[in-house]
Amino acid sequence: MMTTMFDDQGFVLPDRRYGALSLVRLMPSVLALTLFLPQRWVLAGTPVAAQELPWLIALVLVVIAGNVMLLPFSWAALRSPWVSQLGLLAITLAAGGILLLHPNGVVYALPFWTARLAVRYRSPGPLSYVVIGLSMVGGAIPQLKDFQWLAALGIALGVLALVLLTANRQGREERLEQAELLLARRQQVIEEHARAAALAERARIAREVHDVLAHSLAGLSLTLQGTRLMLQRDNASQEVIDQVTKAQKLAADGLTEARRAVAALRDDKVPDARAIADLVTAFRLETGAPAELTISGEPRDLPADAASALYRTAQEALTNARKHAPGARVDAVLDFENGRTVLTVTDHPGRPPAHATSGGYGLLGMRERAELIGGELETGPMEDGWRVRLVVPA
Repeated sequence: MMTTMFDDQGFVLPDRRYGALSLVRLMPSVLALTLFLPQRWVLAGTPVAAQELPWLIALVLVVIAGNVMLLPFSWAALRSPWVSQLGLLAITLAAGGILLLHPNGVVYALPFWTARLAVRYRSPGPLSYVVIGLSMVGGAIPQLKDFQWLAALGIALGVLALVLLTANRQGREERLEQAELLLARRQQVIEEHARAAALAERARIAREVHDVLAHSLAGLSLTLQGTRLMLQRDNASQEVIDQVTKAQKLAADGLTEARRAVAALRDDKVPDARAIADLVTAFRLETGAPAELTISGEPRDLPADAASALYRTAQEALTNARKHAPGARVDAVLDFENGRTVLTVTDHPGRPPAHATSGGYGLLGMRERAELIGGELETGPMEDGWRVRLVVPA
């Protein structure tokens, strides 16, 4: 199986297939000279005259110069239309010279080469049109000397037809390129519309969450706070006051989570390793406790759900460390492994979050978020402290 090679500027480098095709393309000129020389000198019984030898050599060199563009090492002609047009001129002059010396032999090589090169390089520019016009005139003059005006007219019409075919082919290619460009633009517009619709839907959900859930939780938290104050005023039992305090705390934590969800819905940015590093830095500045994030492996872009799960888990783990192990050193490790990403947060020394506080709800939320994306969450005591470890398949 052959492969296509490209140079440093994006042009196709020829391979052995182009070499074989180049040899085939050389055959018309070789055949033309082979037919011309015997008819001109050998069959006529006339040796090559000294005055004709330079012209013969020049003719052969012109033919070779025109055809050398088609060889594999001459692929530079594909880069510049002027190079291809000069090659067209060289081959036309060669065919014209053969035509002048032997009008009844290889006259048909002229329109063949002219049209074929124009089609091959898709560059029938001004010079090409001039050359084709000269080819028509050059093909007509020898025929008019013998009063063969019908033959001259046929050659001219044939060349004209080939020119029209060449222009038509180029027009089709240009229309095809324009159609492909329009299709690509249409696809881009469709994707932009879909993205805008998704963002609009996210904004709508964020408004609903904020207007309904967040407001309800805020009202519930205020109500429970007032209830707790009234119970304290009326000297109610401490057990009842504690239960109301727990309920108020749960409502406040739920309000915080709702606001985080609203912020995530409204923000189109996907959290990355830098966002987790910012969390650790903020934790260190706020608490004064030593905290460090270590990133191993090659960081890469993760799906939005996986990146969000890692970020929220790191956020909740740092919150638990702040509440249940104040002042303790925290080590976070973000490991980009092959096919998965692992986040480990350890506080030294640490203790498990009490179920009566917001920590229990936070751990439950982390576990549910991990299960939704096919990940695994491990929490528990270790020899060096309390560890939270999240593995996501991304």
